[in-house]
Amino acid sequence: MIDLYCERTGPGLLAEPVNALTNLAFLIAAWACWRLARRRDALSPGIRLLIGLMAAIGIGSGLFHTFATHWSQLLDILPILLFQVAYLWIYGRRIIGIGTSWLVTSVLLLVSSAVFGRQFPDLLNGSLIYAPAVVMLLSLGTYHYRHAAIHPALLLQATGVFLLSLSMRTMDQAVCAHLPLGTHFLWHLLNGLLVYLIVRGLLVNLPATSRQTS
Repeated sequence: MIDLYCERTGPGLLAEPVNALTNLAFLIAAWACWRLARRRDALSPGIRLLIGLMAAIGIGSGLFHTFATHWSQLLDILPILLFQVAYLWIYGRRIIGIGTSWLVTSVLLLVSSAVFGRQFPDLLNGSLIYAPAVVMLLSLGTYHYRHAAIHPALLLQATGVFLLSLSMRTMDQAVCAHLPLGTHFLWHLLNGLLVYLIVRGLLVNLPATSRQTS
């Protein structure tokens, strides 16, 4: 059994009910983005992949906070990393127009930095792994603010949500004595909002000519 959070005080499938149930936020976000993509006739393979990964994050994290095993931890981590890679690729290709070589380099930097961060599980309660994602989102958010025609501040607002959610993840173990439930469940709720905001920012700014090809 893997015990990383305040809410879990022993073994059992129902030891983290709040941490498990709050992953519904990702499924709600995926459903909302699916509806938006359909309205905008933008359900391309890439967008379908992003929405599928949003749902996979919720399912994988829900399984991890239920079973708390190494295999379920892998199902928790991989969809998050794959979502980051897919979003960077699609936004970079369809919104910014970055070439393949630069995108491959960016993806490799993102993944290698995240893997490096896993070498320090005790630093910031293991949140260092998400530092590359913060840098990525801040960079895309700055571009979005300067160039997006619709909701230009949306990705920067999402960056603020991400920093808040990271703080909730980071402080979870530190508040156990005063807040037995912990704060990790807020990481789930805020990140459900986060993925919705960034995918919405992408969808509403996709050029009409690329809505079925990205």
